[in-house]
Amino acid sequence: HSARHASALSPAGIEYRKVKMPELPEVETVRRGLEPAMEGARFLDVKTYRPDLRFPFPKGFARRLIGTTVTGLGRRAKYIVADLSSGDVLLMHLGMSGSFRAQKAGREKDMGEFHHPRGKPGKHDHVVFTLSSGWTVTFNDPRRFGFMKLVPRAELEAEPMLRNLGPEPLGNSFDATMLAAAARGKKTSLKALLLDQRVVAGLGNIYVAEALHRAHLSPRRSASILADRKGAPTPAANELVAAIKYVLQDAVRAGGSSLRNHRLPDGELGYFSHYFRVYDRAGEACSQPGCKGKIRRIVQAGRSTFYCPACQR
Repeated sequence: HSARHASALSPAGIEYRKVKMPELPEVETVRRGLEPAMEGARFLDVKTYRPDLRFPFPKGFARRLIGTTVTGLGRRAKYIVADLSSGDVLLMHLGMSGSFRAQKAGREKDMGEFHHPRGKPGKHDHVVFTLSSGWTVTFNDPRRFGFMKLVPRAELEAEPMLRNLGPEPLGNSFDATMLAAAARGKKTSLKALLLDQRVVAGLGNIYVAEALHRAHLSPRRSASILADRKGAPTPAANELVAAIKYVLQDAVRAGGSSLRNHRLPDGELGYFSHYFRVYDRAGEACSQPGCKGKIRRIVQAGRSTFYCPACQR
């Protein structure tokens, strides 16, 4: 099974909905879905229907956006980053329940398997962008844990939300040498190391579990196993970096993950959850060929950890 990328939007509108805290593949899927609607388009109108989300909207938010053009739509860790012709950057975070819906009358396009049409506007629609591309993009967030900020491009690296983030796991700067340097002498667990956004940006509980299983490493092992006495990467570091990149690329291709215990009435977004090897599979047989183990659930730092004690050492 493979799902197609978000390159088209339906006339009824597509909802890019994420539940729980989105991880890198979910945010990248949303970014790709919004790209044809927003990139290169000018804001004709901006409406906010409340003064705040997780934080208050920036002063003059709508006024500062109207008339500017989105010159690029990128992603940094779990944030969507829209470069604007004004020199500002629109920084957007989905929070735990945020979603974007894009609509354009008369547009007939193949939606792809992980897109779900949505009809009437919801009561939790908080921001509406009307764009020169003909699309209307609406941000809906029932829990209001998402946020939008306007940051001058020159100050983006110093932005508190971004300044301490580690390298992108799909970028060239994230490699075994870098991971070994971060792990050297650490007494923390492998799982805790990978969840530290200062070490690598965008990873969360789901994809850390899946990557560790693919690398045959126990989440309980000390992070120090990734570096030898001289600080050079061990074979485990090389295997783990390769596993992280593979799992993330696979998840992006599948449109991210939507957990069944959080499925909403309009359905889930991603299909990668159908391919979880360990996450949320406690008590089931390990899918690793030749392994006779069963997936186990433990708690680390108050969070669920899923792994196979037989093949993850």
